Amino acid sequence: MTELPRKAVVRSAKLATVPLGFAGRTALGLGKRLGGRPAELVAAELQTRTAEQLFQVLGELKGGAMKFGQALSIFEAAFPEEMAGPYRAMLTKLQDSAPPMPTSSVHGVLRADLGTQWRRSFRAFEDRPVASASIGQVHRGVWKDGRDVAVKIQYPGAGAALMSDLRQVSRVAKMTAGWIPGIDLAPILDELRDRMAEELDYRLEARNQAAFAEAFDGDPDFQIPKLVRGTQHVIVSEWVDGRPLSEIIRDGTQDERDEAAQLYMEFLLAGPADAGLLHADPHPGNFRITPDGRLGVVDFGAVNRLPDGMPPEMGRLLTAGLEGGADAVLSGLREAGFIKPHIEIDADRLLEYLAPFIDPLRSDEFTFTRAWLRGVFAHINDPRQPNYVLAYKLNLPPEYLLIHRVWSGGIGVLSQLGGRVRGREAVDALLPGADLPPIHDVPTDE
Repeated sequence: MTELPRKAVVRSAKLATVPLGFAGRTALGLGKRLGGRPAELVAAELQTRTAEQLFQVLGELKGGAMKFGQALSIFEAAFPEEMAGPYRAMLTKLQDSAPPMPTSSVHGVLRADLGTQWRRSFRAFEDRPVASASIGQVHRGVWKDGRDVAVKIQYPGAGAALMSDLRQVSRVAKMTAGWIPGIDLAPILDELRDRMAEELDYRLEARNQAAFAEAFDGDPDFQIPKLVRGTQHVIVSEWVDGRPLSEIIRDGTQDERDEAAQLYMEFLLAGPADAGLLHADPHPGNFRITPDGRLGVVDFGAVNRLPDGMPPEMGRLLTAGLEGGADAVLSGLREAGFIKPHIEIDADRLLEYLAPFIDPLRSDEFTFTRAWLRGVFAHINDPRQPNYVLAYKLNLPPEYLLIHRVWSGGIGVLSQLGGRVRGREAVDALLPGADLPPIHDVPTDE
């Protein structure tokens, strides 16, 4: 196993193999079709091989390249079904695993951050990682006081690699857009660039985790591991047992999916309400169902500080939308900065455009599915639809950037889970400004 590639030219060359490999396999596929092989079989083989290469390249590079892949894995539920299979397996794998870094590198980081006698802080430490992420990997250990702990260690050279990757991934974004129709990658890349500096300093993440753990200490629904030690490149925290959401997505029963989806949605709302913090990395690798039925949450590198909770405009806009108040929605979006003063938009058409995002709150329970999410993407991304141009008239205020990331990604995870949730109940209780009308007063979108 080699070290994390640091030189921009090396990393660029690896990233370039993805679109080049895709092009080469396309040519090979054409040749096989000319030779008489069925088109469907060739297409399936092509997608599988490309997905395998995507995982290998992004996983080995880690850094921004892998973070980009993890961001995409959240949205696999929106892929057209004919291409979802191979990408679902490989991109979902990126959510909580990747090739590990060498043991010598692990020990080097521990010596630098915890001291040359770092082993004295542990009764036991496992050299083999139990999980790998974009800028670090997690090891299991036993702290000197006997507590089981998770030790998160940042990859050497992660900072330089991240920024290099994001520049290079931007260059191949046009090619990836061809693999994943209907997803605009530019906002994902812009948001990643803006947040890298914070995520690289584990001391900030440690403070975020400590704040979450204090706010949810003893909570009956959520388990946040308490911080044990935090340095610039190492975080030691209490170990959380549980079944990863990625496993429930893969083979959970419907009851397990419903339970996980409800807890997941409630946590995204409860963080700002109870801790003044929004967990802003919603991919399934950061969540698990504990043996006592709670939602265990890890990885607090991406956090949005919301000391007053979610903006109350969100609750008021949802309420107005459910009541059918097109003019109120239009004026509310203008006031919040989502529509510039000089932009003219028809209020009824705007409400029609936003209808799919409001639909999950039109009944007491709603089941998020891949088919539903694909329908939403088709609704907002089909140039043949009369409302298509509305997307280009809407603006995303900077203060909503991470909120948008969390809720778009969160909906993707809920659709992967296929869980039935009591969304109205959660929104009414935890979202400021929400005063949802009774079900019998909610107009249908038929």
